[in-house]
Amino acid sequence: MIMEIKKYKDRVLRKKCQEVKEITPEILKIIDGMSETIKKERGVGLAAPQVGVSKRMIVINLDFMKSGVFEVINPKIIRKSKEEEIGEEGCLSFPNVFLEIKRSKEVEVIGLDRYGRKFEMKAEGILARIFQHEIDHLDGILFFDRLPFIKRLKFKIFAKKK
Repeated sequence: MIMEIKKYKDRVLRKKCQEVKEITPEILKIIDGMSETIKKERGVGLAAPQVGVSKRMIVINLDFMKSGVFEVINPKIIRKSKEEEIGEEGCLSFPNVFLEIKRSKEVEVIGLDRYGRKFEMKAEGILARIFQHEIDHLDGILFFDRLPFIKRLKFKIFAKKK
């Protein structure tokens, strides 16, 4: 089931998401829909609030690594490297907008898979960037919020005109 992607003015994108307490058939249906949607949209990451669901779930399209879609329930960054880098990011909720965002180069993430199994992993480069971007969505943080103040102000003015 392809899900509608909420655009930048939708209030659901600013809500802090609730932890998934139990992996139910409904939760799995949402995860499956998110996985289908990210493939169709050719995105690299998608968080549940982007499809109108305020639950702590993300999917990452690892096709660039030939690994398919990686589903994570209740993801949490437990460590970030002090070393940062600036890289270009886009967002399915902001079509055709690409911004230079500073992020940690490496992160360590914990979460659950669709079967409720806990995992911990280290990610670097583009995968670390995707985790940070999508987990921000779960906290109601949008990528332009990571811009320096003046650039963020300019972006907000630009976005209001659209």
